[in-house]
Amino acid sequence: MRKKYIFLTFVLLMIVGYFLLRAGLPKYSSYYPAFVVLMLLDVYLWVSVRKKVFQQKSSITWIIGVLYWLPFLLFISLFVGSALEPIRDWSAGLRTYTFGLVFVTYASKLITVLFLLIADLLRLFTHLFQFIRQKKRGEAIAPTGTKISRSRFLINLGLITGGVAFSGMLVGMVKWAYDFRVRRVTVSLPKLPESFRGFKIVQISDLHLGSWANEKPMKEAVDLINNLKPDLVIFTGDLVNFASSEAFPFEDLMKNIRARHGVYSILGNHDYGDYSNWTSEKEKKKNMTDLYQLYQRVGWKLLRNEHAYIRRNEDEIALIGVENWGSHGRFPKLGDVQKSMYNIRQTPVKLLLSHDPSHWEKVIRRKYPDIDLTFSGHTHGFQFGIDTPGFKWSPAQYVYKQWAGLYANGEEKQYIYVNRGTGFIGYPGRIGILPEITLITLDK
Repeated sequence: MRKKYIFLTFVLLMIVGYFLLRAGLPKYSSYYPAFVVLMLLDVYLWVSVRKKVFQQKSSITWIIGVLYWLPFLLFISLFVGSALEPIRDWSAGLRTYTFGLVFVTYASKLITVLFLLIADLLRLFTHLFQFIRQKKRGEAIAPTGTKISRSRFLINLGLITGGVAFSGMLVGMVKWAYDFRVRRVTVSLPKLPESFRGFKIVQISDLHLGSWANEKPMKEAVDLINNLKPDLVIFTGDLVNFASSEAFPFEDLMKNIRARHGVYSILGNHDYGDYSNWTSEKEKKKNMTDLYQLYQRVGWKLLRNEHAYIRRNEDEIALIGVENWGSHGRFPKLGDVQKSMYNIRQTPVKLLLSHDPSHWEKVIRRKYPDIDLTFSGHTHGFQFGIDTPGFKWSPAQYVYKQWAGLYANGEEKQYIYVNRGTGFIGYPGRIGILPEITLITLDK
């Protein structure tokens, strides 16, 4: 009877949790089944390690128990808190590092669970093998209560690996979250006008200013950009996480970015306010108006399915900017290349700003061969991976064909550059894939 009530309570809590998530973080509600599985795995891990915990002194047992379940309580508090008060109104530090602690802890637990699952599967196969062998030999079948212990080696390896992962991710938060790297790339465009040879474009992307606890790292990034003395600065979307107000504290620093031909920007999927719950459509529209006005105040030219021209001496090239277009269903498909190129002059080179690189893969390279170079971001390089001159790997490559760096479309000399992101979201750190400021030099 007791187990029945526990089960019913669990089901009830899961239902309540779903509606809380829908109320506070509607864009993430599609992930709810994954959250439920995560909770079940958390219980599975606790059941697996609790005997060792209870072998300790009572005071230590209590401390370990609290520390183990603290991330779960924080996880629940995110659901409840975001339903009671919009998460966009939380302080940036509280929001960022609460998410970060939950992410780091559960990522480490999942690694440990993986080893425990392997140990339990081996135990299951061992039991089945013994059962089949005894049956074939006509031997007495061992009682079902007979236990086959887990592999101690796998358990210890799982605990050690989980601990190393936890420590590594903490280092990634403290040491590498703002370890900006300037990546220098030269792109040769056959039709580039002679006067544009050596033209320097600095690309930044995915600032996610709602994740920055203070202004100091942004000042460092601005200084790095200005020291490169760019001819043009481009920002390829995702200025904020939830609401335009997250960018207001950084307004003066945004104004300080200098380039001979100005700063141009586009919108990313997070800039539309879809990741927050609004009291009315009017409030959501005001959020967008606030963002447009911010761009006007800081002097960044926002391209919304439109184009501009960059002139140098007697030559000019076209700069095209589209709104977000993502091939994955949960992202907006507002980018309209045809509209953005309406009445465009015949320029020898066309550069495109499009936040999501899947747009280039699915649309641009197939339908618009006259677009020479596309600039994208969005992937963040998953903020985790291996990124060396001779080898590059990240889980991002299993989702996006173009996920970090320069890619070419065969013999057609059509390129895309995917920035690894200058900021971060979710996990407030980076491991292997460091925050990027790109200096792209055009050549012929």
